[in-house]
Amino acid sequence: MAVWDDLTGQADAIAIFRAAAERPGAVATLERPDAATDAATTAAGRSTSSSMTHAWLITGPPGSGRSNLAFAFATALLSPGTPQGDESTRRLVDARTHPDLTVLSTEGVIIKMDSVKEAVARSQYSPSVGRYRVVVVEDADRMVERTSNVLLKALEEPPERTVWILCAPSEADLLPTIRSRVRTVRLRVPSIDAVAELLIRRTGVEPAIAERAAREAQSHIGMALRLATNAEARARREETLRAALGLTGVSTAVNAAARLLAIAGDDAKAITIERDAAEREGVLRSLGVEPGQSVPPALRSQIKNLEDDQKRRATRSLRDGIDRILVDLTSLYRDVMMMQLGRDNTIINLELLPELRRAAGACPPATTVATMDAIALARQRIEANVAPALALEAMLVSMIRR
Repeated sequence: MAVWDDLTGQADAIAIFRAAAERPGAVATLERPDAATDAATTAAGRSTSSSMTHAWLITGPPGSGRSNLAFAFATALLSPGTPQGDESTRRLVDARTHPDLTVLSTEGVIIKMDSVKEAVARSQYSPSVGRYRVVVVEDADRMVERTSNVLLKALEEPPERTVWILCAPSEADLLPTIRSRVRTVRLRVPSIDAVAELLIRRTGVEPAIAERAAREAQSHIGMALRLATNAEARARREETLRAALGLTGVSTAVNAAARLLAIAGDDAKAITIERDAAEREGVLRSLGVEPGQSVPPALRSQIKNLEDDQKRRATRSLRDGIDRILVDLTSLYRDVMMMQLGRDNTIINLELLPELRRAAGACPPATTVATMDAIALARQRIEANVAPALALEAMLVSMIRR
């Protein structure tokens, strides 16, 4: 099976990267990028899409599969003899243990400068077993300007056989100087049917569950996988929407804000708790500490560093959980708006159809638009480090007043 076979909804982008990986003589020469390539409109056979370059930027909305495509391309570049991706290379890339692969990502709020410096230093090494040395930067938009400038220097003077693959929601999230040194491939939002088909193929869930998960996730592949395989996640999502629809006064709005925050926390814990325990067990094992044995004082600093990293990841996971709730609320009032405009054939939250009809008849479309604006404002405030509880309370109280 080719490395591209497990991707979905991005045929044009896949064709671009496949052609680049298969280009004869690409090992010897890496061309500088001269223009962005729109995967949604550019034919795969055009020369700009088939040429190889030292730096790529994959952009697209959350859940469009940026990282999946980046690692598929990395596998194709690292596979000896075949750009379709051999099985051993694929396993090493999936485990992030390939000797010629460097992955720069963050589970905190931002990518640290030290992490970027380390990745830049590793990018200077020659490939050990593959055709290239590949550096994948997930969430490249999470670098502050001074950190981005460290990356910029590496892109300006790249080694001959090093390829950078950056991922970000849009080109505007990166410095103009970085954008001018990468070739951009823009992804489209995959269709609900394509995501549902992927869920069935990967997880074996029933078609009805796969369709519902893909629809409620609004084609966000990662979120759809979670909804399809976790009944508790589906229940938590439905509870958040019903809480918003059941507001009757300021007191219920304040209580609902507290409940939404608790749901986001529960969802974040469900994602991180098992991983945290496994990481701690692995570190203790590597340090020679048996289960149940106290940690020697000389080793406690290493455990403390692990705990600090896990706390930062928990903060990031909680923020992401709150943002997912706000995205779900936006989809709810988008459905209300569609019903008010007579477009009820495009409803996302079909399971709440009776409640949506009642909400649509209770207010004019202008009020629904104002409610959606309040949700967008709450997202901006939380991004600006306003206390999530206060931002959610202000949002829900403003929805009551309208």
